[in-house]
Parts: sequence; structure tokens; C-alpha cells
Amino acid sequence: MNDAQALRVRFAPSPTGYLHVGGARTALFNWLLARKAGGRFIVRIEDTDTDRNVEGAIPKIIEDLRWLGLNWDEGIEVGGPHAPYLQSQRLDLYRAAVTKLLETGQAYYAFDTSAELEAMREQAMAEKRNFRYPRPERFPDESDMQQARAAGKPVVVRFKMPGEDITVHDEVMGQVTIKADELDDFIIVKADGMPTYHLANVTDDGEMQINFVVRGQEFLAQTPRHIALQRALGYPTPRYAHLPLIMDMKGRKLSKRDGDVEVFSFRQAGYLPETLVNFIALLGWSPGMQREQFSLSEIVEVFDTARVNRANAKFDRDKLLAFNTDYCASLGEDRLLEAFTDWLSINPDSSLAKANLDESSRRTLLHVNKGFRLFPDIEKKSGFIYLPDEAIEYDPQAVKKVLAKNDGEGFAMLRMLLPQIEATAPWTHETLEALIANVCQSHGAGMNKVAQPIRVAVAGTTVSPAIYDTLVMLGKEKTLNRIRRALATVQ
Repeated sequence: MNDAQALRVRFAPSPTGYLHVGGARTALFNWLLARKAGGRFIVRIEDTDTDRNVEGAIPKIIEDLRWLGLNWDEGIEVGGPHAPYLQSQRLDLYRAAVTKLLETGQAYYAFDTSAELEAMREQAMAEKRNFRYPRPERFPDESDMQQARAAGKPVVVRFKMPGEDITVHDEVMGQVTIKADELDDFIIVKADGMPTYHLANVTDDGEMQINFVVRGQEFLAQTPRHIALQRALGYPTPRYAHLPLIMDMKGRKLSKRDGDVEVFSFRQAGYLPETLVNFIALLGWSPGMQREQFSLSEIVEVFDTARVNRANAKFDRDKLLAFNTDYCASLGEDRLLEAFTDWLSINPDSSLAKANLDESSRRTLLHVNKGFRLFPDIEKKSGFIYLPDEAIEYDPQAVKKVLAKNDGEGFAMLRMLLPQIEATAPWTHETLEALIANVCQSHGAGMNKVAQPIRVAVAGTTVSPAIYDTLVMLGKEKTLNRIRRALATVQ
């Protein structure tokens, strides 16, 4: 494949918020297409909607894409032959495009106020017809524009639609034809002088030689306008594929009311990037086989837009959690350690992060917590180990059920164990196992009758890693301190 034929796709987020899973899916599908075809994946930032831009969103979007493993060949922070890749730095290109359209009579100035436009819409509604902007018989010239601006009127530029039906040849949705009478003249330059999404998007796609546009279905209705602009500006029309919407399990548009929807939120909640990439790949796409779990490189091999469904996808959070559980169990130790370390770095308030754990301790935590679903599960099960002894809070139900039940049977066990634990040396898994086994045998007690009182005394709850692992990680001094504290304060 030569340069003229090479596939060129792009992901063009707006920094009006952080990266949503819907945007992540769009980025992923474009990335997969580029990698499979040996093409180029470009990332540019569409930041011309200055009123809605969120401070700090751009670096966050970049960080999220990299966390997912979606590296790009050209674009923001990477550079390339079509730099800059930030729309706010490409305004001269859009001005040149507008000048061309004005000079060729394919665009015109308009000065309508918001009140005037609203009156037109209300009149159309009263007449039971769809509103279409009324194109003037004579287009205002530069002099008219200057006079309107001097009079304080809003000056915009509208594109003159060609007055013909436009068909979108979509590789997912099929042939979509929009009738000419449904396409009115639309704004391409706003009153503040900034280009609209339509103009900047089409100009950038043309200049960056994008030949396949893959994006969400919500943009399909705008595509006829983009095709008309492409023709007017002399750009070739790319291939199109519009992806199905992502809904919640009740068939509603995915939103924060159901939980996390941003990539960073899933990362912070303890999901692995491998999980999220695999899961979102299946939102609207089918590999055509029973198997559902794939590595990123495996998805590249089988991905094809021909297997993207038209039907809306459903975001099944239970399935996502099941995926993550499987990945946590199957990933290699070093990769899991890397992911766990990353999770600690973005959750600085967790007790595990505050403990500044060395690599050996982090590896131990992963080992003794095998079977966890999310990294916070490790925090819930083992975080108490790294708290100050006086910070341990005793769950009343655990105290009642384990320590106080049967006339303080659990407290009695702790008092009996205390001198034996004081005498235990060295402090190892083996010596602790021998101690508890001896106590069980000499007192005719089950393991639970010995281990659970210790667990509640050192953890404050009935939940911890295996008791021997817990005590080894806690250390002898802290174990003794907590047992004494439980006997002195809780009883």
C-alpha cells in the first residue's frame, strides 16, 4: 500500500469534558483499522467551542488514550506533516476556506439576532411546517457586513446548500439519503469569528487527507452537510462508518446516573486497561465467534467494520466486572504489579498509597488477595494492615458475633493466645501456623474459633487475607498491640 492509498483515520475529541467510554470506543475502532491496514492513526483536538472547553481536559484525554494503549502516529504531542493538531492553532486555514466560499458565492453573511431567529421558528411552528432558514435573494456584501457589525448586530457566515438530495454511503448504516428540503443553509462561522464544528472538521479532514471517518451515530445527520462542504471546498469525500449508540441496560443513553462513564473513572475504580479495551471493542462489534476475551493484538487481527452492528449496544456493567475479574486472575505477575502501582498512584488517599509500599510489599498484597475483582478490593481486605493501631475501628456486629458471643468466648481466646503470641519466634508463616494448630488441638477448637477472634482484634472486621498472611504482613509488635487494644477498649 503506497502513501496515496494508505488508510488515514482520526480521532478528534473536543475538550468539553474527559474521555467518555463512547469516545474511547471511537478511538479504539479507528486505531484497530489503522493497525490492521498498516495505515495512520491521527489524533487532533477540536477546541473551537471555547465556551464549553474544560480546563485540563486535553492532557487528561491524552493520558486516557495512552493508558488504554492507543498510541497515535500523527497528532497532538506527536507532531506530523499536517501540524498543528489543535484547531485553535489552525484558524488561518478556516479563514482561507471561508474566503473561498464567500468569493465563489457558496457562502454568505447573515445578521439575524437570536430574537429574530426565534420568531422565524415560532412562525414555522404556527404554520405547521419545518423551519428552514430563509436564504436572502441578494447575498450581503462586505459593506453590508461592516455596517451590520458597526450597528452591533451579530455577524455570522452561512453555507449555501446546493439544493439537491445528498446520499451518505455508510459502511455500517447503509445508504442514507437526506432530501434537499431538509437541508437548510447552516452557520460555518459564529458571531465571535470562530469556525463551527462543521467547517473546522471538514477542513481538517481534507487537509489531513483523512480517507475513512469512523465516528458515533449521533454525527450521521450532520454528514450530508459535511459532504456538501467537501464538494464546495474541493476535498474528496471519505468513506464513512457511523457506530451504534451505547445505551444502559434499560435502553437509555449511557449517562453518569448509572455510574462511571469516563475512562479515568474506570481506571480510578480499579479496572485494567486490558479489560476496558476488550469490553468496549464488543460494544456494537462482534468477532463472529463464541469467544469474547481478546488481547489488543488479537482484536487487530479479527476486527472489521463489516461486523459492526446497526443495533444500539448495551453497556453491561456486570459483564465488565466479570471481564476484569478474569483478567486479574490471568495476567502475569509483573503486568499486574504495574497496573496495581498505577492504581495506587491515582488514588493517593487510599491507606495503601499512603503506606508508600515497596515492590515486595505490593507483590505480596497481590498474592495474598488472589481472586480480587478490582484493586479497591485489596484496599478493603488489606488496607487495615497499614493503618495506625489506634485508627482501627471495630465493627459492632463483628465484636458481637465473634468476640462477645457465648459469654465472651472470643475475648477469652484472645487472653489465652496473648502470651503464646508474645513467645512466638521467629515471626513466620510456619511458626504462626504451628501455634494456631497447637491451640486448636489442645483446646479441641475449630480453626474458626481461633483465627476469627485474632482477625477481628487486628482488623476490626471479619474480613482479611488468610490469617497467617495477615499476621506476617502486620508484624509481631502491631499484632500484639492490636490484641491488647481490643481486650482493653472493646471489652
